[in-house]
Amino acid sequence: MLHLGAIVIIVWLLTGCAQQQPEKGKYYDIKECQKEIAGANDFNEKDRIDMIVVYKSKRIMHLYRNGKIVDTMPVSLGKNPIGHKVAQGDHRTPEGQYWIRRKLCSQKYYRSLCISYPRDIDMQRAQARGVNPGGDVTVHAQPAWNAKGSGDNYTLAHNWTEGCVAVTNESMERLWYAVREGVPIIIKA
Repeated sequence: MLHLGAIVIIVWLLTGCAQQQPEKGKYYDIKECQKEIAGANDFNEKDRIDMIVVYKSKRIMHLYRNGKIVDTMPVSLGKNPIGHKVAQGDHRTPEGQYWIRRKLCSQKYYRSLCISYPRDIDMQRAQARGVNPGGDVTVHAQPAWNAKGSGDNYTLAHNWTEGCVAVTNESMERLWYAVREGVPIIIKA
């Protein structure tokens, strides 16, 4: 008997959903996103978040303001979620204290918050092992085939990223306007 996830993937492939182009309009419109950033319209002070904490074992993200949790979001992680990221391609989500280093508009994942991985210690550990530590770790939204959120239940039930933290597009919409560069993000086991 086929696993439900395999059935969903087969249906997406057969219906062409996996190859859909990004929707026009609000989601995946790179130029509109870039205009927001350039015009400093990508932040709303009243919704400000000053710290993010991800709990990998619980697959949740807490958003803090002034030391208090103001929101909790479900997340998906790297395909290999146990342990700290060691090398490029290990599909692990890093663990430790980082910060949001920039916002990124993306046709692939709507919008992303780039994480400051790898730190010096991450690079030293990788070098000691003779491996590349990897990089480009983000908190990102959903792939283009899930722009409308119809596959959120499936994507949130699985760890599917290459090491990033994934949230729904709706959650990213809230995060995007609440987070500035420099906000700390702590990723715990």
